[in-house]
Amino acid sequence: MSPDLSTTFTDIRFENPFLLSSAPPTESESNILRAFEAGWGGVVTKTIGLHPVVNVAGPKTKFLRAHAGGPLSMNKGRDGVLHSSWNWELISDKPLDWWVPRLGRIKKAFPNRALIVSIMAGSGSDKELANWQALARACQEQGADGLELNLSCPHMDREDMGSNIGKDQKLCSRVTQVVKEVARVPVWAKLTPSTTDIVMEAGAVFAGGGDAVVSSNTYPSLPLIDADTLEFEMNVDGLVSPGGLGGPAILPQSLAKMAQMTRAFPEKAFSGIGGISEAFLEKNAHRGWKGLGDFRGLRRDRVVSHSQIRRPEDSGYHGGYEAYEGYAKPAEKR
Repeated sequence: MSPDLSTTFTDIRFENPFLLSSAPPTESESNILRAFEAGWGGVVTKTIGLHPVVNVAGPKTKFLRAHAGGPLSMNKGRDGVLHSSWNWELISDKPLDWWVPRLGRIKKAFPNRALIVSIMAGSGSDKELANWQALARACQEQGADGLELNLSCPHMDREDMGSNIGKDQKLCSRVTQVVKEVARVPVWAKLTPSTTDIVMEAGAVFAGGGDAVVSSNTYPSLPLIDADTLEFEMNVDGLVSPGGLGGPAILPQSLAKMAQMTRAFPEKAFSGIGGISEAFLEKNAHRGWKGLGDFRGLRRDRVVSHSQIRRPEDSGYHGGYEAYEGYAKPAEKR
């Protein structure tokens, strides 16, 4: 018997836990419809905003690959092993009026698939905060099952948008609260991982009434420099600005961020970008594990402080609290 992949998250039922994240594959009605036809359990749309968006000239996304006998590169062909993706694409360049009817058609075509709409506005004025509410109302009226607040976009010049909100606890809480005032569907906040202590921002989201926290999208980064041309492998007129690194390369970092948050808030809801593969269920069917819920919190208790990792018996190590430095020996473990 095949494993049951259905799950319920923040009161939204998913036929399977595999969602397409907010990115170029979810930037159009046709792409989203194809995703549902292919069997994806849900989709998070490309982020929708109310301010005008014009993307850079030239490529917006490339893939970094490891090639045998050579360096990592975006420009050496597709025969290498995928290392990561890099993009500096902004949010959707299509206006809300373009999205509204399409969201309704998508939901009508696939009523049993989860449609999560990603939204973004500013936070520097009451007008900008009202924009969050306008976006939320418009999207949920078209049948959106949930809203994802984009507090993670790493390449926004404005100080009151994207990851700049995600690094500010007060703004995280305020924006979440403003959206929750009008939302009739669950509200997720996608946080930037590039912050001193993501637990603080996650706590602020929950204090604002958020239903879940999502992480990690991408990490701020720059493309590599080509050794032959001494130019950035991705540029416009020789110029670059920070973009987002995603894909397999960031999975260990993303796991660490997720571990921090779930340990701090074990009863709260979190969605990890990257997620669990179907192989986990297939390979562990003999344990009696039949659904995604059997994996929730798996190995969380194995993530501890560094001083709790076993040392050689004769090391005399006291977790950094050495007597000769004037520290008292910590209490014995029970």
